[in-house]
Amino acid sequence: MFDIEKNIRLLPDRPGVYLHRDKLGHVIYVGKAVNLKNRVTQYFRSQTNMPAKVRAMVANIEEFEYITTDSEMEALILECNLIKKYRPKYNVLLRDDKTYPYIKVTLGEDYPRVLKTRRVLDDGAEYFGPYSDVGAVNETIDLLNRVFLLKRCSAKSFPQNFRPCLNYHIEQCRGICTGEVGREEYRAAIRDVLDFLKGNNRKMLDMLTEKMNICSRELNFEKAAEYRDQIRAVKAIGEKQKVVLGSENDMDIILCAQVRSGTHVIIFYVRNGKLSGRDSFHMDSSDEENRADVIEAFMKQYYTQDMMIPREIAVECELSDRPIIEKWLTEMRGAHVKVYVPQRGDKKKLFDMTKRDVVEMTKMLDDRARSREERRNIVNEELSSVFGHRTMTDENGQEVPVRWRIESYDISNINGVDSVGGMVVFEDGRAQRRDYRKFKIRTVEGADDYSSMQEVIYRRFRRAQKGDAGFSRRPDLIFVDGGLGHIHAVQEVLDAMKEPITVAGMVKDDRHRTRGLIVNEEELDLKSRPVLFRYVTTIQDEVHRFAIGFHHDLRNKSMTKSILDEIPGIGEVRKKALLSAYGSIDGIRNAPVEELAAVEGMNTPAAEKVHAFLQSH
Repeated sequence: MFDIEKNIRLLPDRPGVYLHRDKLGHVIYVGKAVNLKNRVTQYFRSQTNMPAKVRAMVANIEEFEYITTDSEMEALILECNLIKKYRPKYNVLLRDDKTYPYIKVTLGEDYPRVLKTRRVLDDGAEYFGPYSDVGAVNETIDLLNRVFLLKRCSAKSFPQNFRPCLNYHIEQCRGICTGEVGREEYRAAIRDVLDFLKGNNRKMLDMLTEKMNICSRELNFEKAAEYRDQIRAVKAIGEKQKVVLGSENDMDIILCAQVRSGTHVIIFYVRNGKLSGRDSFHMDSSDEENRADVIEAFMKQYYTQDMMIPREIAVECELSDRPIIEKWLTEMRGAHVKVYVPQRGDKKKLFDMTKRDVVEMTKMLDDRARSREERRNIVNEELSSVFGHRTMTDENGQEVPVRWRIESYDISNINGVDSVGGMVVFEDGRAQRRDYRKFKIRTVEGADDYSSMQEVIYRRFRRAQKGDAGFSRRPDLIFVDGGLGHIHAVQEVLDAMKEPITVAGMVKDDRHRTRGLIVNEEELDLKSRPVLFRYVTTIQDEVHRFAIGFHHDLRNKSMTKSILDEIPGIGEVRKKALLSAYGSIDGIRNAPVEELAAVEGMNTPAAEKVHAFLQSH
């Protein structure tokens, strides 16, 4: 099992984020550290002066993991992302993204401004950040406004005889409103601002340092202190945040690590532009396999039709099958997917940081692989003790203990609307995401979980009996999220279809947490079997998440569907423009063709199509 003392010795003297887990594998605390070794070690030394809450947490730590970063700022941002993701029991919940401001340059305006904002919009502006030091952001914006005499007011047009504001009279603004400043002259200043915000701050630092030194020589220490604070603000802004990208795109980063216990693929998840975690996967490959072949094999097995495929996948080396893999992933996602090796910019910096983290991670991969293997063996032994010992034949014809394959099902709906079923698969202690399946309930009206579950089971095994390759592998066990009623409903279908598979029910307590398993009409208390308890909890949480996620996607899609979607040539942009202009379908229906044609993005042929279609429906 996980050796805490051994893994403490492997901790690096670097900044990063650490995650403490309990015996059920739940993340109970996320913290950041300037020095991971020093910070994590403190938890496992003398607890005399620790607060009671920290002592209680340490008593529940079964294992820990960490992710290295290049600075304390990056660790702080990543800590926030992970706290939001896991909601750990012992953290103060919940830090919000609003903690971190951006600097916005309003390039969509004729005379752009430099502002602080906490929201990133698709409005043509350029955003820099996020930054953890809000004071430095305020000081830098103030500095840029004063150095470049930028426009600060929100007015976009200035009628004749417009009176300039106080900033113009105290020489803190160029006076755009006076008409004395040309657009190109002003844009040249904005280009210098952008150059500075992109990290080329040496020119400004030299200028401020020179002014500070002059004031100091003249004994004007108050003014010199102002320049000193401005220099600090400029340097703080110059620290680039690599754990949050400038866009809100989703991206996976895939790296390969070869250690004594074998070859591992590590995948880092970037969601909504934020680095939000990582997973490692042991690959059964020979030493002769090169890294590109291992990554290709992983991608072909990991990504499936039913899982979230991001628009970008960054890999560490060129893949020989990259074009065909891109085409395959694009078809599954329904939108373009790019597979590439990052070469420059923010993504390259983030990629380099994850590579350095993998170097640190290899120190603990062997130990973690052994720990996982031990847990898988215990899970299989526990399942065998509960459901009966079984054997299977390996490639050499020898009998070995069965690696239990479990399918778990759950139904999700709201008052019987958009009812769906989710199926997740776990084998040998691990989720098999490529085998997950989704079902839209077709034959059941209203909120009838038993009948809905029966429909899902019937369709799943009917597909198997018809030879569908995607359903060909049968499970050793079926877990349903529910009690005796759910078990009897499923068993009735299996008996009718002559499918001899054992069914168990995963039951929850009054706080909606896993309580036990119903096996052979009786409830099995799992508290005395902590590893199996953790495994069943993981399965129950996963099938619930999967079914709910599918239901939400379906519901959101139905809510945004419009009769305009049925009109040829009327895409999403025109649909939004029409609804924005008229507010409702009735408003569009009652509008004359000439008005419809005048809406942004429309033309006369498109307006005639819309008018004719709505008049006939």
